[in-house]
Amino acid sequence: MSKRYTPEVQENAEGELFIEFPPELMAETGWKEGDDLVWTDLKNGTWSLVKKPATQWVLVEAISTFRERYMVEVPIGTDDYGKDKADWALDTVTCNEAQEFSQEHLGETIVSHRVVTKAEALALSDIDNDYTKDWDEETKLKTFFTAWTEK
Repeated sequence: MSKRYTPEVQENAEGELFIEFPPELMAETGWKEGDDLVWTDLKNGTWSLVKKPATQWVLVEAISTFRERYMVEVPIGTDDYGKDKADWALDTVTCNEAQEFSQEHLGETIVSHRVVTKAEALALSDIDNDYTKDWDEETKLKTFFTAWTEK
């Protein structure tokens, strides 16, 4: 049978709310001050708390594939070399002179992955997103990083 604790919500001088856990609970759970806890609403007026497990950052590199269509108007017939003028449309697309007609995302192919430190990940963020070098760490994490959440 699990033990139940009913701590009181307290307020510090700055107006922040906190809960102080009894020493026996801290010893029993192995929690330490500063640990991150995951709160789960049990939908019956109670909550469950567990220590957030240690995590690591994994850089996953993928290639994203799109099917793009272009509608290019060309003259009917053959050119001076006997080639179908319909081939001119291919040159127009290759030279980036065609307007995109439509596109469909076909998916991603993962090409590599590796574990990186948080510092390495933030440095890579500055390289790949150089316009955000002056952003603070928290904003970069919220904008570009996918944080682990227990599902």
